[in-house]
Amino acid sequence: MTEAPLKGIHVLDFMWVMAGPAATQYLSQYGATLVRVESASRIDTARTLQPFKDGQSGPERSGLYANLNYGKLNLALNVTNPAARPVLDRLVRWADVITESFSPKGMASMAMDYEACKKLNPGVIMLSSCLNGHYGPEAQLAGFGTMGAQLAGFGELAGWPDRAPAGPFGAYTDYIAPKFTVVALLAALEYRRRTGKGQYIDLSQAEASQQFLGPALLDYTVNGVVDSRAGNTSQEFAPHGVYPCRGEDDWVAIVCETEDQFAALATATGNAAWATDPRFATHDGRLANRDTLDALLGEWTATRTRDEAESLLIAAGVPAHRVSGASDLATDPQLMHRGHFGKVSNAELGEVTVETSRMRLSRTPQVPLASTPTLGEHSQEVLSGMLGFSEDEIVELVAAGAIE
Repeated sequence: MTEAPLKGIHVLDFMWVMAGPAATQYLSQYGATLVRVESASRIDTARTLQPFKDGQSGPERSGLYANLNYGKLNLALNVTNPAARPVLDRLVRWADVITESFSPKGMASMAMDYEACKKLNPGVIMLSSCLNGHYGPEAQLAGFGTMGAQLAGFGELAGWPDRAPAGPFGAYTDYIAPKFTVVALLAALEYRRRTGKGQYIDLSQAEASQQFLGPALLDYTVNGVVDSRAGNTSQEFAPHGVYPCRGEDDWVAIVCETEDQFAALATATGNAAWATDPRFATHDGRLANRDTLDALLGEWTATRTRDEAESLLIAAGVPAHRVSGASDLATDPQLMHRGHFGKVSNAELGEVTVETSRMRLSRTPQVPLASTPTLGEHSQEVLSGMLGFSEDEIVELVAAGAIE
């Protein structure tokens, strides 16, 4: 195997929950050494979130935490304890990159903001990732990705026009922001490679996620149009939706973007007359009569299983796919072929399934999977082996409550 592209890069990681750890996970997957800082008095919230192994809760049993943190080194350091200061200082000097996802006051309260860290390590790169960034009138507003999705504008667009905003599933912005985080960090590392200079990156999770709403934002800035909830319909295409199939809560998604695709749909469903029906024969006609068309198409899909409908339509050249659930994804042949899922374990969690990198780099593949860390599992290794603390010094740190 070619040497991992980020081998030798040291990351001091104060990220927590989802948006931050998902970003630093990419760095770990490609060879960076990550020291993840937690403490018994402030564990990562992700440790308290489902799913739990065998349905039993506990700080070492969260599948979410395992998925986001395998391969990282875990240091149990109480950063609010004054006795932890020497450890923090050595960590800053060790690090190439420092990442954090506290509210804007968090790092400054520990004298760990960028200006303070730069005095110890002039070439360090620091990235802060929080809801609204560190500057501006709403910067101090703290929150999670469910709130970020509403700030970014997703709630107004997700759902049906006759119902309250639904919002997308889960802490949606937590799944978007990490991609921007990784790109920004790689750019900063490349800049430092060329110039020797570090820098500070201030990332707003809500702002980054607005990139997914470009058409809606442009429609307002250019046309003064405020887009709102429209269910599964599209302003440009019909049919465009999710249709019921035979079976319990089974569905198939179908879209026709061209005249050829609609003609193929009409033929495949045994309704060739649709292609010449004045209501459906043109693009504008289909948009104007979408409700009627959706009802007719739903009658056809309801007599078939989702797999039957998908196979028949794809064979005819119509974009269609069953609506997949978690059980489908876990056995999906495409994901299995690409090695999307892997196995990791630790002494308390046992073996669990995690997601590997979404990318397949031909020359620099992901490093082999490593275990998910338990709280403080690598404290001795980090303090002694990486930072050079003596055994007596470590005993003093433990006695002072800095190491938990």
